[in-house]
Amino acid sequence: MTTENLKPDVAAPAPAPRKRGQRLLWIAGPLLVAVVGGWLYLTSGRYVATDNAYVQADRIQIASQVAGRVVEVLAHENQPVKAGDVLYRIDPAPLEITVARAEATLAGVGDALVASRDEFHRVQATLRSSESTLAWNEKELKRQQELRARGLVAQKSLDDAAHSVAEARADRDADAAALAKAKNILGGAVAGTTADIAPYRASQATLAQAQLDLEHAVVRAPVDGIVGKHDLQAGEFLAIGQPAMPLIATRELWIEANFKETDLTHVAVGQHAKLAVDTYPGVKWDARVASISPASGAQYAVLPAQNATGNWVKVVQRIPVRLSIVVPRDAPQLRAGMSAEVEIDTGRQNTPLARLTGSREPVAGDQVLAVTED
Repeated sequence: MTTENLKPDVAAPAPAPRKRGQRLLWIAGPLLVAVVGGWLYLTSGRYVATDNAYVQADRIQIASQVAGRVVEVLAHENQPVKAGDVLYRIDPAPLEITVARAEATLAGVGDALVASRDEFHRVQATLRSSESTLAWNEKELKRQQELRARGLVAQKSLDDAAHSVAEARADRDADAAALAKAKNILGGAVAGTTADIAPYRASQATLAQAQLDLEHAVVRAPVDGIVGKHDLQAGEFLAIGQPAMPLIATRELWIEANFKETDLTHVAVGQHAKLAVDTYPGVKWDARVASISPASGAQYAVLPAQNATGNWVKVVQRIPVRLSIVVPRDAPQLRAGMSAEVEIDTGRQNTPLARLTGSREPVAGDQVLAVTED
């Protein structure tokens, strides 16, 4: 056995830098977590967000204002239309007949009223003659009474004069009644024009309604929009008010975001928001809080929750918030029903950091910026 084999093994010392790195990690790690956590705590509450949000638009149900058979459909599914564009047409033939009948009725009423005015003037002249005859007969009766009192005439002459007065008075009364009747037919507008008389105005209104119905046989788009899904075909019969096709208006789009009630503590109308639509990743839109619903979504349900029942369980409610969108000119097209994510900036005044720095809560009377498009 040699001397070298009798030497004990000596272990090499561990490198010092590794121990220092581990010590630094144990110190810096918790410190970093504490700093990040403290910052999140101090700045928490400024932003509230939800992914329960959707693009909304006015949905107009196009319906016929007159009944009739569809003869032509010009607007097809998913077709963009402008206000005033023809969507479909209804057979105008029955409506044209109604217009012709109303025109004939109006002309007949006009002729009848002209004849009534002429009759009024004739009866008026007859009445003047009857009044003159009555006045003469009354004078004659007075003379006969005086002569009879002196015995110069027979009783029969006095009786004949009295009878003539009675007949003249009856004729006068009949003519006065005829004159009143003629005046009533003219609606009292004796000196006015035919267009001022009630029957003529009623016939004019009937004609105007018939002409309006004829115009409504051509159904036009009330606003700019996109035609929705429909199955209207030529040959179908539509009743008054029967829905024919939906029209999604493109004049205004907004976001309906359903926030938890606990998130709305500091949300107010006019606050700025950011939104992203799932269809266009990476694209952001600016928005403003336009209004906050006065009730939760459950209150508008067909069968609202009955919270007075014995098996009641508390559930955080959702409050709809409407946000107006500021749409840039080169932005992608938004469509009703698209899913979105919304983040509302309620301001630094809602954070613990703001309380330390003295920022205040918004109060009534503070100016709210108006929403303007780029």
